[in-house]
Amino acid sequence: MKFNSKQGYKVSIIHHVIFWAIYFLFNVFKWGSYFDDYLYSFKTNLFGFPIHMALCYFNIYFLMPNFVFKKRYLSFVVLILSAIFVMVIVKFNLTYYLVSNNVWPEGPVPTDRLTLNYTIDMMIGELYVVTFVTAIKITLDFLKEHKRVADLEKAQLETELLFLKTQISPHFFFNTLNNIYSLAVENSKKTPKIILKLSELMRYLLYDTANKRQTLENEILCIQNYIDLERIRHNDELEVNMSISGDIQDKEIAPILLLSFIENAFKHGAHKNIGKVKIDISLIFRKEFLYFRISNPMPLITEHEERFGQSSGIGLENVKKRLALGYKKSDYKLIIKNDKSMFVVKLKIKVS
Repeated sequence: MKFNSKQGYKVSIIHHVIFWAIYFLFNVFKWGSYFDDYLYSFKTNLFGFPIHMALCYFNIYFLMPNFVFKKRYLSFVVLILSAIFVMVIVKFNLTYYLVSNNVWPEGPVPTDRLTLNYTIDMMIGELYVVTFVTAIKITLDFLKEHKRVADLEKAQLETELLFLKTQISPHFFFNTLNNIYSLAVENSKKTPKIILKLSELMRYLLYDTANKRQTLENEILCIQNYIDLERIRHNDELEVNMSISGDIQDKEIAPILLLSFIENAFKHGAHKNIGKVKIDISLIFRKEFLYFRISNPMPLITEHEERFGQSSGIGLENVKKRLALGYKKSDYKLIIKNDKSMFVVKLKIKVS
């Protein structure tokens, strides 16, 4: 038996041969030692093992799929006992005519006919073999199914993570392109620089977020590009203070995780407020943890929002899911605070 990462546990014909060969030799030496007659043990097992094998394969490949799995338990019991009884009769005749008249040398008395005690003892022996092999088959099926379910769950988590990583608002790109268009019409010298920043941001979002982890340096560069593009949109009405401390080199984090908090701050802090808006961002790396903090003013509540409720914060919910899917509970701590004037997010996260 070997484990295949795609197919799970695969049992080939050679594994069946090895199993029965080992089981056969074990029985030959066991009963040969008991009878002190290895030739007799070899002969009886030579006739007995085809019967064992026929019963086992009949049970696991026909009876169980057609009766046990379909919950036809009474029919299964009747058929398996009937099959065992028939095989006991076959075994009795083979032993009697081809090996010895005493078909039950291990019994209490010499036996040369099909007695009730002999039949019961032989049926229990056959039932033991069938049960043993069936248990192995069920175990392998369980492991295979467990692997299949685990692969499905893994695929589902990877798909969900991929989906959550693509939640940057498309409105940001539309607005940025409109700003670039306006600058191009004015023949602004800023146009090439802005296009370059948008290109770098889009390249990061399209290609560098495929892996589960991205360098903290690239994540921060992406954040800086995003902020620079937003500054163009808001001009002098936006003040962004960003501070970075600690050694961030060779550290990795889930891609666009921090960017999601940045986008949320602009979406609810800058876009929904009138006048001067201040957003503070700090990143502090200490030991194995990154301490991230961002604050933005709470948006003005419109009459519609007051009546129907404010935004549900889908972006932050996505971040919470990504943290839960991508990190252990002990590796991060997320605190979100908001009052009437300020919205603050604090994240302590382990970076490798």
